[in-house]
Amino acid sequence: MDYLMELRRELDAFGDALDGDLSAPLEHCGDWRLRDLAAHMGAGNLWVVTAIQEGHGRNYDEGAAPRDPSGLRAWYAESADALVQALSVEPSTAAWTFSPPHTVGFWRRRRSQETLMHRWDAEYALGAAKPMDAALAADGVAEVFDTMAPRMIAKGAAAPPPHAVRVSATDSGRCWIYGTGEPIAEVSGTAEDLLLMLWGRKPLDTASVTWAGDREAGLSALAGPLVP
Repeated sequence: MDYLMELRRELDAFGDALDGDLSAPLEHCGDWRLRDLAAHMGAGNLWVVTAIQEGHGRNYDEGAAPRDPSGLRAWYAESADALVQALSVEPSTAAWTFSPPHTVGFWRRRRSQETLMHRWDAEYALGAAKPMDAALAADGVAEVFDTMAPRMIAKGAAAPPPHAVRVSATDSGRCWIYGTGEPIAEVSGTAEDLLLMLWGRKPLDTASVTWAGDREAGLSALAGPLVP
C-alpha cells in the first residue's frame, strides 16, 4: 500500500472539512468540537515530525494551535506538509515510535489510519461523511488486531479476549482471528463498517454487520477496549 499517497489524500480531506463549522460537536470524541480535533491532528502531525527528526515523543502540544479559524486552518495545513515531508524518507529509517517497528514505516501506516478515522469524524460532524477507501479501511482493521489491541492489553487497559472471534471483510476478502483457539463467532461486514465498529464509532451489534455463531461470546471478545 502506498501509505504516503493515502495519507496525503486523507490529510487534505481533513483540511477541507476545516472550512466547515469549527464549533460542530464530535459525537464520538467526548466534548470536543471540530476546532479541538484540528488542534489534536496538527499537534499529532508535528509530534511525529519530532519523533522522526529528533528521536523522541516529547513534543505533543495542542496548545500551539492558533485560536482564530484562519490561523488554525493555516497551521494545520503547515503541519500536514511537514509530516509528509518528514515521512518521505526510506521507510526503514529509524524513528521513535510507541510500538514496534521503530521506523518511519510505522508512522506512515499509523498516521494514515489516524487521519482516516479523524477525517471521518470531522465529516460526520458536518453531516457529510464520505466513504473510506476499502483497502485502507481493511488495513485499519488489521492494525487494530496487530498493534492497537495488543498494546491496550500490555498497558493493562484491557484483558485478553476470553474467546476467539473471526472478523471478515466482505468487500476485500480479508479476515482476522482475534483471540486464541477456534473462533466461536464470526462478524462480517464491509471493511469500513468493521473499522468504525472496532473504533467505537458504531456499536458492536450495529445493523450494518452480520453475526454468526455465539454472538454474545463474540461481543464479549471484542468488548476490549481495543483502542485508546
